[in-house]
Amino acid sequence: MRRILHFAGSVTSIFLLLGILFALSGCYSGTRPPRIGTAAPDFTVRDSDRTVTLSQLKGQVVVLNFWATWCPPCIEEMPSLVQMQQEMKSKGVTVLAVSVDVDEGNYRRFLKDHNVNLLSVRDGDMKSNSLYGTFKFPETYIIDRNGIMRRKFIGAVDWTEPEVIDFLGKL
Repeated sequence: MRRILHFAGSVTSIFLLLGILFALSGCYSGTRPPRIGTAAPDFTVRDSDRTVTLSQLKGQVVVLNFWATWCPPCIEEMPSLVQMQQEMKSKGVTVLAVSVDVDEGNYRRFLKDHNVNLLSVRDGDMKSNSLYGTFKFPETYIIDRNGIMRRKFIGAVDWTEPEVIDFLGKL
């Protein structure tokens, strides 16, 4: 009887372990998030105003910013992104601001109210940021002229800081 109980306990433990592993594997879907030094995953986002494909920007330094109107740090950093874009555009630096807002009205209102004149597109389905493993906002990737990711920033950044401008200028 003791052997049967021990065997049953072992089988139960194995099934429990397999169940946990199966459940955890369901939490991870898609490919692994990209790494610095690798090619930036390409994507296309269509909203009511435009269609943007990342690979169309190859040859430029791309500041890929994932943001939302409901995100206080995103709102905080937006003016410096706009200012940096104005200063660096002639040097081949382009900001691609991908909003994850579901509500198009809030997104449009924000762009107008804050004079956001960046290349911006709304991805309400959140497919592009998922491709990058981004789920906290803002999150920004610096992509060089050859499409290689060179740096990642998590959280708000002052894009007018001399160190940031210098880094972008060297790419």
